[in-house]
Amino acid sequence: MVQRRFWLQLIERAWRERSVVWLAGVRRVGKTCLSQSLPDTEYFDCELPRVRRMMEGPQGFLDSLRGRRIVLDEVHRLPNPSELLKIAADHYPHIRVLATGSSALGASAKFKDTLSGRKRDLWLTPMSLADLGDFKHPDLQHRFLHGGLPPFFLARELPERDFQEWLDAYWAKDIQELFRLESRSSFQKFAELLVAQSGGVFEATRFTSACAVSRPTIANYLKALEATFTAHVIRPFSSHRAAEIVSAPKVYAFDTGFVCYHRGWQELRRQDLGDLWEHFVLNEIMAQLQSRQIFYWRDKRGHEVDFILPTRRQEPLALECKWSADAFEAANLHAFRRIYPKGENIVVAHDVDRAYRRNYGEISVRFESLSSTVSRILSPSPPKPTQQER
Repeated sequence: MVQRRFWLQLIERAWRERSVVWLAGVRRVGKTCLSQSLPDTEYFDCELPRVRRMMEGPQGFLDSLRGRRIVLDEVHRLPNPSELLKIAADHYPHIRVLATGSSALGASAKFKDTLSGRKRDLWLTPMSLADLGDFKHPDLQHRFLHGGLPPFFLARELPERDFQEWLDAYWAKDIQELFRLESRSSFQKFAELLVAQSGGVFEATRFTSACAVSRPTIANYLKALEATFTAHVIRPFSSHRAAEIVSAPKVYAFDTGFVCYHRGWQELRRQDLGDLWEHFVLNEIMAQLQSRQIFYWRDKRGHEVDFILPTRRQEPLALECKWSADAFEAANLHAFRRIYPKGENIVVAHDVDRAYRRNYGEISVRFESLSSTVSRILSPSPPKPTQQER
């Protein structure tokens, strides 16, 4: 079993802050294997009837586990999971509980209490840079095509049938249980179209005729995808200037493998890599920040910056994603900085090993690798310039 060290460290850190940790992520992203790899931890699979019977009396169950570390996998299978977790948080603080599920805690009607202030949330994303190292398979193009779900990533051949089987199980076990949507065909058609257009500006009316549903239904479908971590809604950064796009979000599918599958890509061409790199960068930032507070910027003349990150200094960090640094052009950043002159400009490129800086007229742009960019984003203060940059 591969030790996913980055995620194990996040769990241990979360346990130091709260006794109950909610580990969420899409199905087959590795929640069970990660949970079972925790040292000195007892694992309970809540999908098993005998395990659910053990937990019918929460106090009696927890009394037998004082001072232990436990995993409650697929805890939403319990009749009243929030009761058990609340009792554990309030009355058994010396028991460390890791509870897993395929959605945000508040998405399920079973969770009448979202345990606000009593738990730490942890989001297991598809495989990150650290995971590629732990799996000893750093080939990014393989990661793009196969995706970041470990069983798919480890498959020798492209697991095309597995992508469709995953979608079928997702509908039956996640969407139906959490949201009870009525039309499987309409929902799956929407999901397939959305994934194929991943990274584009979202307009609900584009999907209504193809899916044979109303605009409000499309909005509900998108909320369901977002709550189950299969779609990321990236909203525009703006100060409501007349020239800015202020409401239309961009929507990204959760995994590059599904993007390739729904676009019909069995082999990657060079022109495909930039788009998939942008998806991978987004996944890495979300994994590291454990947040979806990421924006994009666009004006009505078509200038666009891939990602905007708010900073503690209230100076927006502008991030452009390029497979090759040579593909960067400064026009979009120039347009953005005419409105927001303060803040760092970064191009995160696959072919940059050592950071360097270039000036484009009145703006300065730093070129970095993804790992260097993540370190900069996580740093509480801007790093000092290197000798090369002075």
